Amino acid sequence: MEEIRKFIEHITPMNTSDWEFFSSKLHKVELKKNTPLLKFGEIERHMYFISKGIVRYYIPLEETDLTFGFLFENEFVTGYDSFLTQTPSEYQIETLTNSVFWKISLEDLEAVYEKTDSGNIIGRKMAEKMFLIKSKRELALLSKTAEERYLDLFKDRPKLIKEIPLKYIASYIGVTPQALSRIRKRIT
Repeated sequence: MEEIRKFIEHITPMNTSDWEFFSSKLHKVELKKNTPLLKFGEIERHMYFISKGIVRYYIPLEETDLTFGFLFENEFVTGYDSFLTQTPSEYQIETLTNSVFWKISLEDLEAVYEKTDSGNIIGRKMAEKMFLIKSKRELALLSKTAEERYLDLFKDRPKLIKEIPLKYIASYIGVTPQALSRIRKRIT
């Protein structure tokens, strides 16, 4: 749990009583590789902090999944649109590795916002970060080639290339696995 406190302290200082209230609302969850965190059609009820592991966001399709995001240790993960609106999710989230999370329910998160001095600041900063990640991804899809998206991914997340199956990386940058192989061959 110490890693989540360090992460939050990096965003904004949290006094001891606020931390104690917030941490009392957190519950540890350990999941095996390839376990759904959120299924298509379910309503997201929790926000998670990734203590260990990697998750992917994807849209399940008949022939192949469409991967549109990855998150790693020391990041928050949730089906944020479903979480905020309490409507069914149009995508899935699953673990790609054995993973450890700290989860908080929507009700408990709202209590943290209401009863702590720093809760609202942390919530706003996390929402801003999620928006920036989404905006960067959309701009890359609209303005960069698949090769540029792959190179950006490699530069931003070199760990990703080693730990995630290439078929998911290919889907994420918007190409077939065969096209990704050609890109990788050209680069090396």
